[in-house]
This record gives sequence, C-alpha cells and structure tokens, in this order.
Amino acid sequence: MLYKSLSLFFSLYSLVSSTVYYQETFETDPFADNRWTVSTWKQDTGEAGEWEWTSGLWSGNDNRKGIRTSQDAKFYAATAPFQSTFDNTDKTLVFGIRVKHEQKIDCGGGYVKLLPAGVDVSGFNGDTDYSIMFGPDICGYSTKKVHAIFNHNGNNLERSEEIKSPDDDLTHTYIMIVNADDTYEIRVDSEDPVSGNLKDGWEFELPKLINDPDASKPEDWVDEKMIDDPNDVKPDNWDDEPESIRDPDAAKPEDWDTEEDGEWEAPMIPNSNFKGEWKPQRIENPEYQGPWVHPQIPNPEYAEETDVYKRGELGFVGIEIWQVKSGSIFSDFIVSDDVNEVEAFFTSQEIGDESAAKEAYNKANAPEEDDDDDDD
Repeated sequence: MLYKSLSLFFSLYSLVSSTVYYQETFETDPFADNRWTVSTWKQDTGEAGEWEWTSGLWSGNDNRKGIRTSQDAKFYAATAPFQSTFDNTDKTLVFGIRVKHEQKIDCGGGYVKLLPAGVDVSGFNGDTDYSIMFGPDICGYSTKKVHAIFNHNGNNLERSEEIKSPDDDLTHTYIMIVNADDTYEIRVDSEDPVSGNLKDGWEFELPKLINDPDASKPEDWVDEKMIDDPNDVKPDNWDDEPESIRDPDAAKPEDWDTEEDGEWEAPMIPNSNFKGEWKPQRIENPEYQGPWVHPQIPNPEYAEETDVYKRGELGFVGIEIWQVKSGSIFSDFIVSDDVNEVEAFFTSQEIGDESAAKEAYNKANAPEEDDDDDDD
C-alpha cells in the first residue's frame, strides 16, 4: 500500500513540476498583439517579406491558425520571447513545431531557432547567435531533410546523417527531445523516431586519433593486386585478321555505270574474325602488400566534451528563412521540460482532415470548363 502511495505521489509530482516555457497556438494575431516581432533585417532594402496571420488557403480545422510567408523570393525573420527563460541543466528539453508547406515548396527553409536569453533580436538575422536550429529544409530533388543543428563553442554542428523530411503540402509535426544524459530523440509525425547519443550524431568532439602527419606511403609499396602475366605471349597470328573486310554478300547494282560511277567496290563491314588489341592475361601479384593504411596517433587537440546537452539559458524562438516560393505556415510551437506535456499539447491541437479540405478547396477553385454545346 505504501509503495502504491509513493508511486502516485511521484507521478503527481512529475506532472506538477513540469514546465512549459513557451507555447504558441496563434489564436490571435501575434503581430498585432506584439507577441511576435518582425526583425528590421532586410527591411530597408525591400528584400524582407511580409508575414500574415491565417489558417491558410485550406485547413482541416479552421480554428487552427499560424503565420505564413506571403511573398515570393523574400527573406523572413521574426522572433518571440519565451513566457519564462529556460536553462535545461539537469532537465529534458522538448521542442515542438508544426510546419505546412501549402505552396508545395520548391526551395526554402521551414526551420525554427531557439535563441539565448540575452541576445538582441531587434535585427535578428542569419548571423545572430542561436542554440538550436530545427525543422524542415527543402530545395529541389537533392535537399529534403530535417535540420537538427546545435551550436557548440561557436560552431554550428549539423547531424552527421540526414533525417528525411516530408515534402508534400500538408501539416507535419516535428519534435526534438534533448535529455540530460546526452541522448536525444527526433520525431517527425508518427514515423519511427531517430535517437541515440548526441556525441555519436554530432561532432561535439574532435577525433581522438588523427593520421600521423610525419608518415607517408613508402615509394616501393606495392598496392596493385593484379598484374599482367609476364609469361603470356601474343600469338603470332593475332593480327592476321583486319578490323573491317569487304562484304562478301554484296553485289554490284544492276544500274551501276562504271564510266559514270567509277569502279564498284563492295562496302566494308566489321570482320567477325578480328581479335582486337591483344592484352596479356591478368594474374595475382605475388608482391602485393595490400592497401596502405595511414598510421594514426593521438590527436593533441582532442578534449573530451561532457554535458553537451546543455543549451544555456534560452529566451526566444525565431524564424529566419529565405523562400523562392512563399506559402509556408508555422503553427503550434511549444518548449517544455516534459515529453508528456508536449504530446498532450499536440493532441489537443487537432489538425483535422487536411486532405479533404484541400480537395474541397481545389474543386471550388477549379477553372470553369468551356461549354462546347454553346451556340456560335
């Protein structure tokens, strides 16, 4: 009985102690309410695009809204402060967003950044310090990935193996979980999550071993596995047959006029008996030593990194992207220290049946067909 009571107590304590540091559902206009601030970056050159608060051209749930890019070939940059700053030391960091590329994006970003609490966001741009960058990035056929970048000692570290991003025009949910034991998990919708140790997925550390700069492959190193057989000799009659011969089945046309057309000759055809260029047989090289392996030595610059999960004190979310074709909608943001809290949040924000909504929108906006039966 005591065990059950303690279990219930710790379960309730866990729920009570979890904190949401930032949450945004865009129920009201975030720019009119000054919850979000557009950066001054690129405003003076006319290269900055305008954001709009909308549920989109079509939506499976009209009560869900977000902020959408509205002008093609523009830069977009905007930030919002956390409800309370977040230092994830000894805590789990859970960061979730939703992105919909309603325009079926061809080239552009859909990622979001978490910024340090003390950063100046008035001119927020691509050079502004950030701690995490997370979300989809699509360009052409070659780039369709989920960015997961950590800033570490001034370097922006991208995951060594790419995570595939959806590239359709529906809303997708992206969740990053960073644990205090230096492990992580990345979820895209209901797909199998990608997880592991942070130091295995990102190069937080320099390699422990490096190639010895003073070592080089010996000049007499034999790495040819096969060689020409020195005892193989070209046959005496190898070149007896020419590459082309006169067609023995060709006949002079009946209307051939020697005086007019000249002496008739049968056309040339490939000689089936031609043997081509002679090459000696290949044999195993008796002196083969195998591939040369560069000797390695301890890296004098290696330093063990610990607690790489720590992201410092976070205070802002920011979107800083460039898009060829506008129309991306960002919605449902959350930063918390509890996975269950984030899961419950996204469950409560129902996307609805977007496929049906899209079909209805396309049908309503389809061009009218010409009436072939109309009288002239």
